[in-house]
Amino acid sequence: MIEKPPLTLYLAAPRGFCAGVDRAVKIVELALQKWGAPVYVRHEIVHNRFVVDGLRDKGAVFVDELDECPPDRPVIFSAHGVPKSVPAEAERRNMIYVDATCPLVSKVHVEAERHHAEGLQMVMIGHAGHPEVLGTMGQLPPGEVILVETVADVTAVAPRDPQRLAWITQTTLSVDDTAAVVAALQARFPAIVGPAKDDICYATTNRQAAVKAIAPVIDALLVIGAPNSSNSRRLVEVGRSAGCAHAQLVMRAADIDWRALSGIRAVGVTAGASAPEVLVDEVVAAFAERHDLTVEVVETAQERVEFKVPRVLREPVAR
Repeated sequence: MIEKPPLTLYLAAPRGFCAGVDRAVKIVELALQKWGAPVYVRHEIVHNRFVVDGLRDKGAVFVDELDECPPDRPVIFSAHGVPKSVPAEAERRNMIYVDATCPLVSKVHVEAERHHAEGLQMVMIGHAGHPEVLGTMGQLPPGEVILVETVADVTAVAPRDPQRLAWITQTTLSVDDTAAVVAALQARFPAIVGPAKDDICYATTNRQAAVKAIAPVIDALLVIGAPNSSNSRRLVEVGRSAGCAHAQLVMRAADIDWRALSGIRAVGVTAGASAPEVLVDEVVAAFAERHDLTVEVVETAQERVEFKVPRVLREPVAR
């Protein structure tokens, strides 16, 4: 019998599904129960192929735009949020629609609208082209939101009135990188107004803190998540910044680069907010096949947040 090399696996906690993702997945499942298949979903409900494929198998149909949906079937808007024009078009077509936007993203939408009503122009910190950014910018008229991604971008900001600005952020950014951009904005525009509480969501913050806690004691970090998942990609960056030079983003166990992990004695494992726990179990099992494995859970916070699904899904179908 070949002796397995010893390995300590540090399992970060919190990890995986956040309350907004859990709510969004439930919304699709409940919609299928209430109205039957097919139920249409504009964009991926969350950024995870395993989750999306599972819902597709149950009867969800994922589309890019509303005009791909028949008017007589329900449509669900993804957890990342949508521009105001999307529900307006759904209403124009008399469609049944359910908004699965994460409540913490909706909070940013409300902030943007409040500042706009007060005559302030918005500076949004976020990643160009990300669905959440498109949805948030789409809450206001064109030109009312200036997008910046980095500290360097702040120097190019050309507002209508430097004294009438407010800043908001995408909810899934690096806490440290965002703090640097905010500091640059405040240095250049001292009158800029910020949110009462940081827009970066609790789940993103907690998962990054857990990675920082395990980074000093591991040789490698595996982040389970999708390449198009902002919060998962930020976890890889946070791990590297915290001292773990080797950090991999993997969608599931089959994606692990075992050659790059040869000779390691300690590995950290976490999961982005869209990755289900079953994929974490799969990765841990893959390590157990190759190593004499010791698993240690490193918990830096406990999460008890829960968001209710929309009332329409709790009501019976009208006869």
